[in-house]
Amino acid sequence: MSHILVFDSGIGGTSVLSHLRYRFQNSTFSYVMDNAFLPYGLQPQELIKLRIKGLIVWQEQYLSNVDMIVIACNTASTYALEEARKHTQIPIIGVVPAIKPAAYSSQTKHIALLATPATSNNTYTQKLIHDFAGGCKVEILHSTELVRIAEHFYWHSTLDQAALCEELKQLHIPYSVDRLVLGCTHFPLIADNIKECLPDHIELVDSGKAIANRAVSLLGKQEINIEKAPLKEVKFYATAPVLDSKEEVALISFS
Repeated sequence: MSHILVFDSGIGGTSVLSHLRYRFQNSTFSYVMDNAFLPYGLQPQELIKLRIKGLIVWQEQYLSNVDMIVIACNTASTYALEEARKHTQIPIIGVVPAIKPAAYSSQTKHIALLATPATSNNTYTQKLIHDFAGGCKVEILHSTELVRIAEHFYWHSTLDQAALCEELKQLHIPYSVDRLVLGCTHFPLIADNIKECLPDHIELVDSGKAIANRAVSLLGKQEINIEKAPLKEVKFYATAPVLDSKEEVALISFS
């Protein structure tokens, strides 16, 4: 039985967590959100590097036998993944925008990346586009408002569909786009709602399943229970209070 730590600035990483829990149904999961600095898409790179380093120190002191860390945040992964690996021997997986599968599957060869500005503007993402989408036209779309909408939806189970559609409308997605890459782990939480605002021919692409596959390859096993026994509870931690939480969340601090 393995212990997997999943990390994000907010609740967006639960979109990756759901894929991991399916593949590792007997594993222990800890979910840490650095919501004191939510969203990471508005934070400078050096601050994010410091926060990731602080997370590693914290988990060594307060968690036991972590077998893998999943940085379930596109911004943190593209900014600080290599830096994080310098501070621990624990395998670390990051999340990057699914540019490659979107470009490969596009029929119109016109795709779009929907992400926070920090993710879409950094050199790692630009290299992904250069390396894997050379035959495509790539639209770069920014939204941090969708992060707020997804956070509210997760905690309160309510969503203003009109406001969501208006946010997407102002992005002016060209009609010839047929693949929309969800380049923030918050966005898959509201994927069905996003889909309702878009033309039927646009398919949404995210990295959640690929991250779970990568975890299986690194841990060398998966723990799917064919009897469908109840999944183990996830222990949630946060760096700032969460109001009206539907989960039991322990307040922590690291720097």
